[in-house]
Amino acid sequence: MYENEFGAFVEISEFLSSNLDENERLAEIAKMLERRLDMRRVTLLLMAADEDALVVEGSDMELDGGLKFSTNNKEYKRGEGIIGRVLETQKAVIVPRISDEPNFQSRIYDRKNEDTTRYGFICVPIIAGGKTVGALAADIPLVITGCSPAEHGCKSMISGEKKSTCLYGKDNCRLQDIRYFMTVIAGIIAHDVQIRRKSNLRNRALLKENLRLHSLYGDIQTNNIIGTSDAMRDVFAKISQIAPADTTALIRGESGTGKELVASAIHYSSSRQKMPFIKVNCAALSESLLESELFGHEKGAFTGAVQSRVGRVTEAEGGTLFLDEIGDFSPTIQVKLLRLLQEREYSIVGTNDVRKANVRFICATNSDLEVAVEEGTFRQDLYYRINVFPIYLPPLRNRRSDILPLANHFVEKYGKQMHKTIRRISSSAIDLLVNYYWPGNVRELENCIQHGVLVCSGDALQGSDLPPSLMMPDKNARSNETNLKKRIDILELDMITDALKRTKGNVAAAARELGITARMVRYKIQKFRIDLDRLVGEPR
Repeated sequence: MYENEFGAFVEISEFLSSNLDENERLAEIAKMLERRLDMRRVTLLLMAADEDALVVEGSDMELDGGLKFSTNNKEYKRGEGIIGRVLETQKAVIVPRISDEPNFQSRIYDRKNEDTTRYGFICVPIIAGGKTVGALAADIPLVITGCSPAEHGCKSMISGEKKSTCLYGKDNCRLQDIRYFMTVIAGIIAHDVQIRRKSNLRNRALLKENLRLHSLYGDIQTNNIIGTSDAMRDVFAKISQIAPADTTALIRGESGTGKELVASAIHYSSSRQKMPFIKVNCAALSESLLESELFGHEKGAFTGAVQSRVGRVTEAEGGTLFLDEIGDFSPTIQVKLLRLLQEREYSIVGTNDVRKANVRFICATNSDLEVAVEEGTFRQDLYYRINVFPIYLPPLRNRRSDILPLANHFVEKYGKQMHKTIRRISSSAIDLLVNYYWPGNVRELENCIQHGVLVCSGDALQGSDLPPSLMMPDKNARSNETNLKKRIDILELDMITDALKRTKGNVAAAARELGITARMVRYKIQKFRIDLDRLVGEPR
């Protein structure tokens, strides 16, 4: 293989693996072919959306001598000119000399002032999955000598056996060689186009699904409930069902799963959204204080009541009262709460006046109420009164696909608070987050990300920035030794993955940046099981 052709293959692979958009990639390939292989007017065309025409996507818009496109019409339909014939037949075309070819249209470039006797033309199809997805075309400068085209196979596939002068010479007839070379390039481009188009189809499908979910749950998402897992979609669906009604809801789930956010979403998606949303943490108050907190009290109602107090039920009038950890109510309060829920009536502590409550109730608990009912610590009639419409929030470990979106949200949130620009979460940090058990659920995740953002010193949140509790050392190993080894591995992984990302997966360049050998980098890639394809294309 000639040196220039080998170099062309290397540059094409670099362009196709770059982050340039499709038009820029194809334009750079066109410029490179002109520079390395002495081609002229290299043009890459791709199939239009209607699959009925080829449209120019990559070309050197202004070539040597100031040559530009002749018109704004830069497309060929099936059967139009030589390029259109390539689209229709899926076969390459060789024109030994442009001036001798009657079907040559010069539609894309203005060749009026060009000596077309000095140029040949080659166009090859770009085929993926049995379909033509584009074409690669180029003018080939010729060296005038003299021989028969039939003698060397240099005949126009359009004009048939027409005799013309072979302008590459008897011993150097390379038009066929160039056609073979361009066919190989077209195959490489076809593979890239096919992969990227499949990716675009997937992205469009995801966008469509996102828009569908937003139309269903758009108002709910504004309450900072983040999640696309099946379990969370079920939660969103139940919120959309319960929000328009005044039915009592019971939100169940482990501590830290976001029960208060769900209660808030129900309220602000309901007809009571402009009225008060009042929260009461039942576990934080004693029995005497809880009754006063809920219903209020008159001055002198009990020792220490030096002034009157408005209760939470009164404050929530017309709106929603959220009773968190309702399983911690005492039997006495349970009786009064049952009356409130059933009759919508209550009395202020220290008075006998009965008041009516126009309040919507949402309750939450992480307790097993069924067991509490069996043990007699929670009233059965109250259980049935609050368990009208239960919503179960899954623990974070059961919806691991939501961990990264949540982490990104908290990185952005605390990055703004601490005036830090953190652009992404490193691979090692992602592995730690996804593999951890999360006994504290979303609340624990938020605290871990807050810690990581605080100590982060670069533009990427590293695994070493996260709390040591996420390392989960082997209990059977010596803890200090295990922690040290894990921390070193995390630091190595962070440095290597960052270097590979900056060098777009170039192992040799990453090794030079790290000051180690390429062999060591390859060993670490194997040791840490780094997926270079995913790494280079990894967003954020």
